[in-house]
Amino acid sequence: MQKQLIECVPNISEGRDLDKIKIIANTVETVAGVKLLDIDPGVATNRTVITFVGEPKQVVKAAFLLIKKASELIDMSKHTGEHPRFGATDVCPLVPISNISLTETAKYAKELGKRVGKELKIPVYLYENAAQESKRKNLANCRSGEYEGLKRKLVDLEWKPDFGPAEFNKSVIKSGATAISARDFLIAYNVNLNSTSTRRANAIAFDIRENGRAKTENGKINGKKVLDKNGEIVRIPGKLKAVKGIGWFIDEYGIAQISYNLTNISITSMHEAFDETCKSATKRGLRVTGSELIGLIPLQAMLDAGNFYLKRQKRSLGISDKEKIKIAVKSLGLDDLKPFNAQEKIIEYVLKDKKTKQLIDFTLSDFAEETAGESMAPGGGSISAYVATLGVSLGTMVANLSAHKRGWDDQWEYFSDWAEKGQAYKNTLLALVDEDTNAFNKIIDGFRMPKSSDKEKEARAEAIEKATIYATEVPFKVMETAEKSMEVMLEMAKKGIQNSLSDAGVGILCARTAVYGAYFNVKINAKDIKDRKFANAIVKKAEVILNKAILTEKQLIDFVNSKV
Repeated sequence: MQKQLIECVPNISEGRDLDKIKIIANTVETVAGVKLLDIDPGVATNRTVITFVGEPKQVVKAAFLLIKKASELIDMSKHTGEHPRFGATDVCPLVPISNISLTETAKYAKELGKRVGKELKIPVYLYENAAQESKRKNLANCRSGEYEGLKRKLVDLEWKPDFGPAEFNKSVIKSGATAISARDFLIAYNVNLNSTSTRRANAIAFDIRENGRAKTENGKINGKKVLDKNGEIVRIPGKLKAVKGIGWFIDEYGIAQISYNLTNISITSMHEAFDETCKSATKRGLRVTGSELIGLIPLQAMLDAGNFYLKRQKRSLGISDKEKIKIAVKSLGLDDLKPFNAQEKIIEYVLKDKKTKQLIDFTLSDFAEETAGESMAPGGGSISAYVATLGVSLGTMVANLSAHKRGWDDQWEYFSDWAEKGQAYKNTLLALVDEDTNAFNKIIDGFRMPKSSDKEKEARAEAIEKATIYATEVPFKVMETAEKSMEVMLEMAKKGIQNSLSDAGVGILCARTAVYGAYFNVKINAKDIKDRKFANAIVKKAEVILNKAILTEKQLIDFVNSKV
């Protein structure tokens, strides 16, 4: 069964004392299995966003310890800052990451809230998907009045905390209240203006955010607000759904910003929010100078932004993730205020286990040395996968060159599509470089299992059989992918830039070599499989793929020879 993972993103009301912040953040790593991903302090907001991840029970334990430590070190009666807040740990949302639903995550949020209220004597408000009544779903409602209004709020029967004391006692004066939730992945995102005016930044925020602005009788900001028949303020909706936003002035940068919470990036993406903000700013005589990401972001959100701006430039989308991220950073101005480090800001990169070095992380020379060494892995299977990677990379190169060729602007999308296909094949084959070696190592692990008793012998034999089957399936996958990737080289030889005809030719030679090499691995591993029905079937399918690859190679070689 796969691990359940949730992310926790507590926002503490301290952004200036780095020693305090470090002590509070480091409490989470005292819990086994919890990984601290990011600490993002803000001086002007006097607020720090902390991000950590792990299995649900461990994350709840770590979050409790963090809230406890924050209540000990932060005195809310002395706190000032630009951001709305009402507690030492102001908010503590739990976010489902993998193999867990939002509903199940909400149960953990309630468990955390109950413990914080009971053991730490801190008033707790549950919001978003953990909310126990509809008016508390919106964080702004729970936090309205902020810390300064907490004394009145706690004794209001309508706003009694879900857990913890309903009084502004000595302990609560220091700790304030905490809002705990379960929610979807949220991006905290600020857009920078060439202005110092909070009022103008707010005007843009009202243009964009879903909640818009209050409708007034004369259409002016200071005009009398229009009420509906129920006495509620009538609002003029903003341009974008799933967006919350306010304007503020950031003293440490000397500029005004629009601070957004993008609550559902499948509805409104970061680049859409940025783009609409640029339009609104221009209409109001202002200019957007860049933007700032608070906390972490999913890789796909960055790739989507890169693709968005590449399409605008009529450039091929079939480039590496690294290049797409670079395009996104420059287009959004994410490095306007400080350098943007993708390895520290993209959640998948931060979660990657950097202790385990993969073959594909080696330099070319180190990879060759590792292959030439005394160990049996990497062997022919991994090399076949890597040769296939090089082959389709050449085909993808031809597609990208063709997409960018002067005079072929009307065909850029056609070649971009082929480059994207090539990138997809390349990514699959790169993963198979290490997977072939991992599969071989599983066989070795099986042979190392104890065999002192009949039970141990049976378990050992079963493990070896499973590992051998897998070690046959991996090179078969290399064969399949390498053979399919030949379509890229074939198409680019015929339709792509003709100066690169030889590159497409070399690419297909690499692919055919990979198919043949992986075929050898399928056959040699299949002979040791006890399940002969499976073994014979996979070898037969492998022979069909091999013959197709040989025919495709001949077709391209004949074509190249006819042209040069």
